[in-house]
Amino acid sequence: MVVEIVRIPVLNDNYVWLVHEPESNEVMVVDPAVADPVMAAAAERGWAITQIWNTHWHPDHTGGNEAIKAATGCTITGPEAEKDRIPTLDVMVKEGDSVSLGPVTADVIDVPAHTAGHIAYHFASENVAFVGDTLFAMGCGRLFEGTPGQMFENMRKLEKLPEDTAVYCAHEYTEANGRYALVAEPDNDELAERMRDVVAMRERGEATVPTTIGLEKATNPFMRARSIEELAERRAAKDAF
Repeated sequence: MVVEIVRIPVLNDNYVWLVHEPESNEVMVVDPAVADPVMAAAAERGWAITQIWNTHWHPDHTGGNEAIKAATGCTITGPEAEKDRIPTLDVMVKEGDSVSLGPVTADVIDVPAHTAGHIAYHFASENVAFVGDTLFAMGCGRLFEGTPGQMFENMRKLEKLPEDTAVYCAHEYTEANGRYALVAEPDNDELAERMRDVVAMRERGEATVPTTIGLEKATNPFMRARSIEELAERRAAKDAF
């Protein structure tokens, strides 16, 4: 991998991702919930933030946009379908578009459901995807503005990525997701083994993301749902879990 990716834990369980491309020295922030810890993490490394990429409009993903832009003059890219809800956007993108960090390019994937215009960014050359609140380790985002059918289609899009693709989601929800996943798929031995690892990691205070596409295909009850109806049932059950 060419790019360097730094995890910045903020708020209760959010992760902001700081991405440095060494050839151009460009630095991008994915979904800055807040500004100060992000700018401090960049300054600590001698990095100057040049871009922000948003996956969706929720304030815990865009709350730091304005202050970071004011301090750095960075360019903010985000979903065209949510431009009215992210007033700080400079560049609006949708599926079929690509965005660049120096010489490294990411494809934009439309993944609506959690919000109506949610997008993900896939760096094919880096084997990395930033998925916001669409795909979590052993989970998926709540369907605030979309349908089970949309989320089912999102899972189909994401499962086509190479299995070793590193998936960077925006929250540390893995242990809670895993507790539900064990109920949804009680006979899944890989899931049970993964959950034992996750519990041990959390007891040590370690982060459980990024995950990988392959791991999610084996253990994520939403990616593994065989139909829209099954995904809908599992999402409703998880919401009430």
